[in-house]
Amino acid sequence: MKPTIEQQLWMYKHMVTSRYLEESLLAVYMEGKTPVFNMGEGPIPGEMHLSNGQEPCAVGVCAHLTPTDVVTSYHRPHHVAVAKGVDLNRMVAEIMGKKTGLSGGRGGHMHLFDPTVNFSCAGIVAQGLAPAVGAMLSRHLQKKPGVAVAYLGEGATNAGAFHESLNLAAVWNLPVLFVVEDNSWGISVSKAQSTAVPRNDARAAGYGMPGVYVPGNDADAIFDAAGEIIERMRKGGGPALMELETYRLAGHFVGDAEGYRPEGEKEALQAKDPIPAYSKRLIETGALTDDSDRELVQAAHAKVDAAIAFGRESSYPDPEEAMQHVFA
Repeated sequence: MKPTIEQQLWMYKHMVTSRYLEESLLAVYMEGKTPVFNMGEGPIPGEMHLSNGQEPCAVGVCAHLTPTDVVTSYHRPHHVAVAKGVDLNRMVAEIMGKKTGLSGGRGGHMHLFDPTVNFSCAGIVAQGLAPAVGAMLSRHLQKKPGVAVAYLGEGATNAGAFHESLNLAAVWNLPVLFVVEDNSWGISVSKAQSTAVPRNDARAAGYGMPGVYVPGNDADAIFDAAGEIIERMRKGGGPALMELETYRLAGHFVGDAEGYRPEGEKEALQAKDPIPAYSKRLIETGALTDDSDRELVQAAHAKVDAAIAFGRESSYPDPEEAMQHVFA
C-alpha cells in the first residue's frame, strides 16, 4: 500500500510541524533554567521528553486513521498528538499549564487528552495499552466501528501491562495495533541489556497475532506496513504488533547528559535525520519543489508560532479551580 503524493505531503507537513513544535517548546522550556539547570524553574516546569527523530512512526500510521479511531501514546507523545490532529493551540496551552489547555492546565505534556480526536497519553510506562484495548472492547459491545493504535517504547515491552493487553486483545479479537517505537534506549539502558529477544515483533506469535518489523525510520515504509495491517483490522482481522526502528536524536529527557551512548552514536544518528531525508526524496520524485517545500515549512512554522503565542497569552487557572474535576 504505497502512499499517494497527497499522503506523502501530509506526512511531511506533520513531521515538519512536530519538529518545529518541539524546537519551539524547548526554547520556552529552557527559559529560567540557565545558567544552572533547574527542572522546577521557567514557564514549563518539570520534565520534557522530545520525540525529535521519531516523527515517521507517527505519520506513517496515523495517515490511515480517522478522528473517530482511538490513539493512545506514552511519555514521548508530541509527534503522535500532532499526527492525530490534536488542537495545537490547546496542546501548547496545556503544556504551559494554562486555563485554555486541553485539560485546563492540569495534565502537562505527558498527560494530553483530546476527546475530539480520541487521543490520550500517559506518563506511566505501558499504561496506555489497556485503555486502547478497553476502548475497542467498548466499541465491540456497542457494535460500533473503529480501530485503536497504542504507541509504546521498546522498554515498555518488558512491563506486565504489555503482555496483559496483548493477551486480552487477542482473546477478544479486538482491532488494536500495538506500535513499538524502538529507539534502542529505555532511558539509559540499551535494548540488548534489557530484552531477551532482538526484535519485539517476534513476541506477537506468543499471542496469536501478526508481528511486523519495519527498519529504517522511513515514513513511506511505515505507511505501507501499517496500511495493510489497519485494513485487515477494519475487516475483523483482530490485533497486530509492529516494531519500528527509529532514532531518538536527543536525550531521554531535556537535561539528559547522555553519557551512556557509545562515542559517535549521536552524531551518526543526526546524519540520519528523517525530515531532511524525506524532503530530499519528495523533491527528487517531483512531489515537492524547492519553492513548495519552503512554502510548506513556512506555513507549518506559522501555525506553531501562533500556538506558542496562544499558550503564552493564555491565563493560568485560578487557585480555587485546583480541586475541580478531581475525585475526593
